[in-house]
Amino acid sequence: MPEQPDGDPPHRRGRPPEPICESAGLAHRTWLEPVRSRLVASGLTLDELVSRSGYSKARLSELLRGKGYYPGWGITYSVVRALEIPIGPVLRLWKAAAVEADKDTTWIKNRIRDVRTEEVAEQPIAHAGLTQAMWGPYTAYAQVFLQSEARARQAVTETFDILWLTWDQATASPDTPRHAWQLLRSTVLSRTPKRPGGYPDLRAAAFCTTAQAETADLVERLARIDIHARFFDAIARLPADQMDVTVLRYLCGIAPDAMPGIVGLSPAITHTLDHHARGALHELFPDIDTQE
Repeated sequence: MPEQPDGDPPHRRGRPPEPICESAGLAHRTWLEPVRSRLVASGLTLDELVSRSGYSKARLSELLRGKGYYPGWGITYSVVRALEIPIGPVLRLWKAAAVEADKDTTWIKNRIRDVRTEEVAEQPIAHAGLTQAMWGPYTAYAQVFLQSEARARQAVTETFDILWLTWDQATASPDTPRHAWQLLRSTVLSRTPKRPGGYPDLRAAAFCTTAQAETADLVERLARIDIHARFFDAIARLPADQMDVTVLRYLCGIAPDAMPGIVGLSPAITHTLDHHARGALHELFPDIDTQE
């Protein structure tokens, strides 16, 4: 094999795997896409992955395409370990996708129990710090859209797991907090019911406002719910960044000086977004106090 000028052998890149099958579910893709990206970046050929994992080329090809039955943890772990990918986040994403694929708890536990799993990478300190700092506001934001606290926690956990698996990309981006926020938003909105126009459906949040909860008269409460449902529908129609700062400040109760660090934008830009959003909403609903 000819050598490069620096004396190192040329880096032989493997052929990218064929596209993921359309039948692969959303949760399945969350761990499969980073695995495929790592394989391409590693330069390993499928034959080399066969040698490292101990599984046949046909089985590995099916796994990498998300084809056929949902893969067991054994073959998934063998590929993840061969590519030196962090085990913990992949295992959590694999379990979530198994539930999506209608695998019951017994099947999931048995597949995991059959494998002696060992972690191959430590969580980056910066990733751990970001997780600790942003867990609260991320979860509050997610719950506005998903309503259920359990669903919100699942979306945030998935966000940080994907972020860990793609940490090199996150730290190579111009602004890591901004990269993380956009990933959180994408994860949450992918699970949020949509209105006919394609924007998120926030109307259910109208049942959770302080003002209507404290109203004893049923007729007045229903009227308030109707108004707030239309108000929250208007919030969902705002441009993405304006919607984000509005949800964080007025529906999650986040302090204005904390928002720039959460959404990954400068204080000046965040203030401008808040100003324009409040102006647009006030024109439509002059009698609604955004602090409700």
